[in-house]
Amino acid sequence: MQKSKDVVRVASDQTLVLREHERWYVARSQPHRELVAKNHLENQGYRVFLPRYTKSRRHARKFETVLAPLFPRYLFLILNLTLDRWRSVNGTFGVDRLLMRGVQPEAVPRGLVEQLVRVAQQDGAVSFSPSLKEGQAVRVTAGPFAQLVGKLEHLDDQGRVRVLLEIMGGTVPVVFPERSVMPAE
Repeated sequence: MQKSKDVVRVASDQTLVLREHERWYVARSQPHRELVAKNHLENQGYRVFLPRYTKSRRHARKFETVLAPLFPRYLFLILNLTLDRWRSVNGTFGVDRLLMRGVQPEAVPRGLVEQLVRVAQQDGAVSFSPSLKEGQAVRVTAGPFAQLVGKLEHLDDQGRVRVLLEIMGGTVPVVFPERSVMPAE
């Protein structure tokens, strides 16, 4: 993914930068159909952003890490209301409706989606990288140790952290990707 001050490129090489008279708008998807709505809107030529985050879930006695929507049932798209056929968004498979103010779609406040796009990875995963310091208490957010609190022992320059966890009466060092831990409150 190439990042610059004004342009962010995503996997399909679409540019998520606003041009003159364009704004970000919100489409509400059908339940659990965010990706379906995103794909169908992109097939129609719309530029769409679906911010997601990594989360762990337990299914069939296994832990798995998945990308989940940051805002369930909502995705963002760029529209120029004077040029785009925005009413067709409501008829798109997977889309429930555009959020409206009266008879026009309501624009997202400037800067909000742009900031999310700036911190997103190529797959749309948003990483809120808090400042971590050695010795502080951290909470594991993903994997089989999700929700456990431990002490941050070491940070390395490759995005990994070593955390000391209290497990079964002992202290065990475990290495995680930095995005899998956050400061404990």
